[in-house]
Amino acid sequence: MIKITGFDKLQKMLDDASRAFEELDGKIGEVSFDPNDPASIDDAIRSMEMAIDEKVGAFKSNPMVAQLIPQMKAKYRDGIIARAESARTSHS
Repeated sequence: MIKITGFDKLQKMLDDASRAFEELDGKIGEVSFDPNDPASIDDAIRSMEMAIDEKVGAFKSNPMVAQLIPQMKAKYRDGIIARAESARTSHS
């Protein structure tokens, strides 16, 4: 008889990843910033990164989640920067 092990660990990792993804589904946080103030933009980015860390912090040791965190932060950072650029160009 062959015994296969590791499925319990994989199932827990998948369950944790699923819960982390549910945490990230929908509204993560709300930030406001002055599009003409780089420090304000940086503060908004840091606030969003902290909100992401808070939402998925309990699952950070999960490799699936750990891989997702930098991608999520980059996505929201790029979005904040794009909105700031758009606001600056529309008010010029």
